[in-house]
Amino acid sequence: MEILWSVVVGVFVAAGIYLMLERHLLRVLFGLIMLSSAVNMAIFTAGRLTVGEPPLIDANAVVPPIGAANPLPQALILTAIVIGFGLLVFTLVLFYRAYQESLTADIDQMTYSEEEQ
Repeated sequence: MEILWSVVVGVFVAAGIYLMLERHLLRVLFGLIMLSSAVNMAIFTAGRLTVGEPPLIDANAVVPPIGAANPLPQALILTAIVIGFGLLVFTLVLFYRAYQESLTADIDQMTYSEEEQ
């Protein structure tokens, strides 16, 4: 199961990097989102995937049962999702402002105004 998810993470990383190398601003943003998702999936896969064994500690136990998934990566992913959403919104606002200033979404066609040169 982990091998399949590792391949999926690799495909997401490759597609994310490919999109980030494009010239259009929205494709760069989609590449950033895909790369963020790939990192989240890699952390989730590293925390072990178990079916039917929740990462809960019984009332009389001190540690989770043997073979249970590690709950720490799951908590880190929840935090990363919130931070990633904030980054996404901030980046979207920056891209929108750049589009308003340059009237194009093509990175190569964006130019500086005469005041900044």
